[in-house]
Amino acid sequence: MVERADEAPLLFWAEGPAVSAPPPPAAEASGGRRLGGGWSAAPWGGAGPAEAAGPPRAEAEEDQIVAVFVVTFDPRTGNMVEWCLPQDIDLEGVEFKSMASGSHKIQSDFIYFRKGLCFGLACFANMPVESELERGARMKSVGILSPSYTLLYRYMHFLENQVRHQLEMPGHYSHLEAFYDDKKGVLPDSKGTPTSQQPVHWLPSIHRYMYPEMKITHPAGCMSQFIKFFGEQILVLWKFALLRKRILIFSPPPVGVVCYRGTTEKIFEEKRDLYDVYVDNQNVKTHHEHLQPLLKINNADKEKYRRLNDQRQMLMYSQEVGEDCSSCEEDLFILFFMEQNNRIFQTLMEVSASQDKTLTADHARGMGLDPQGDRSFLMDLLEVYGIDVMLVIDNPCCT
Repeated sequence: MVERADEAPLLFWAEGPAVSAPPPPAAEASGGRRLGGGWSAAPWGGAGPAEAAGPPRAEAEEDQIVAVFVVTFDPRTGNMVEWCLPQDIDLEGVEFKSMASGSHKIQSDFIYFRKGLCFGLACFANMPVESELERGARMKSVGILSPSYTLLYRYMHFLENQVRHQLEMPGHYSHLEAFYDDKKGVLPDSKGTPTSQQPVHWLPSIHRYMYPEMKITHPAGCMSQFIKFFGEQILVLWKFALLRKRILIFSPPPVGVVCYRGTTEKIFEEKRDLYDVYVDNQNVKTHHEHLQPLLKINNADKEKYRRLNDQRQMLMYSQEVGEDCSSCEEDLFILFFMEQNNRIFQTLMEVSASQDKTLTADHARGMGLDPQGDRSFLMDLLEVYGIDVMLVIDNPCCT
């Protein structure tokens, strides 16, 4: 039977009920590419966000589904691939990637994952059944693999419907077979070059076309929830990311709202060789002694977070009075951190190109950093990126 799930606090920051989406635009009279087979390419069943509004893209991203699969939980043998197309594709490990540990405690979830050169999306569902053989619960995941990361979310609604169909009518795969025949692409070869000559696509600039119901299901829509959840600690995580540290996020299921960089396996906390920074809900920690100072939130961090909130409030007010309908929180957050990064690296490049190559406390303040509180961060940053600069900010423990 379905048990009560452990609390996953990030869920509290998920988007509210979706607003009604506008009707999809009429098909273009000439040259417009239509999505074949009648499959929904967006949650509301119309065109994808980039096709639904704004200027047309120069080249539409082609469908590239290289595999479709059904994973089930067998009470005797555990997770297993029940069915897949093509039948000879290597899906080793997918049975665990697409059905997270602890999923028996929840009713539904979605998971983004990586499998070799491909990216995957699976939708999980758990249904109570009156069956001793299945121990009172039937659990399955239906998923897809693609060399394109950005098109996966288009089929979220389809996968959700299909996993429910598989629970209610096990063994009926005709819809999945038809879907694969319509959308199948070419599997990248072993050398890492897709034989269809299609590049691996990363996140496009689609935020302004995202409706609330997409916000938490598309990885590009996770940042606002992420920032609201972590508060000022988002600046701590930002610094670790700039230093290219391995950040492991633990969360109990459901894992969909933790975006695509999380684990449900608590055991990984003990495997310290796998990560530099460990995040358990809102607790950020590191076992590296030299990184400990970066965990402290300093005055500059507080000021940056205050400015970020001020900008967010201004955006919300502009949207409320109808002055700005084109921007969204995702754009604001991304641009804010891009601006922070640019300030830092532009200053460091200018100092490294100067005659004395001296980085002072004034430079640190100009970059939006705390001369004392961010001293160790700056030292690590210079080392990681090989920037030839002499730091002359005194160490507070030595003054």
